[in-house]
Amino acid sequence: MHTTSVDSPPRPPEHRTAARATGVLALCSVLLLVLVVAEWHPLLTVDGDIADTTHGWAVDEPGLTHVFRILSDWIWDPWAMRLLAAVAAIWLVWRRNARWTALWLVATCALGTLVQQVLKAAVGRERPVWPDPVDTAHFAAFPSGHALTATVVCGLLLWLLHHYGAGRTLWFTAMALAVLSVVGVGLTRIWLGVHWPSDVLGGWLLGAMLVTLAVTVHQRYRP
Repeated sequence: MHTTSVDSPPRPPEHRTAARATGVLALCSVLLLVLVVAEWHPLLTVDGDIADTTHGWAVDEPGLTHVFRILSDWIWDPWAMRLLAAVAAIWLVWRRNARWTALWLVATCALGTLVQQVLKAAVGRERPVWPDPVDTAHFAAFPSGHALTATVVCGLLLWLLHHYGAGRTLWFTAMALAVLSVVGVGLTRIWLGVHWPSDVLGGWLLGAMLVTLAVTVHQRYRP
């Protein structure tokens, strides 16, 4: 008796999956942006409650706060992240002769910086103000540049490791460091009292959207 084999459905091309993710993340980013601009009261209430709590912890724990300042201002600083991306771009040209991919990496990071600065200027959201600040920051609050830049750089570097077939140990190590950096920098910005939680969420969403958009472009247009 002949048995008909049942094949699993074909997986969609990677660029289609990335394009769908870009759409979802763009929708979430726009929704959050609208709520921030409209100063939606429930969002402001949650932002204020979390900020008040974490600032109290920051004042009560000066040692931990000092560590978070070092991490935020030096290790996870946007310029440190951009330097990491620049090193990766040099490696792509030197070891892989992948000039197009190196340019793609640099261009995406530059686009992330542009998006961040334009939105900050357009929204003009005030940062938290404290009678006893533990750190300072300038320019507008939304979105968090630290969170956006870390998400873009770490996301792109993780995808490049996957694209070039990194070994299992390297992949899981890089994944752990990336998650720690992206989540950690967002939490430190809230702890230090220089961002509202929704600023950080906006940075994460926009950064992830730029990563998926960049992957779509790479998969479709790479020579």
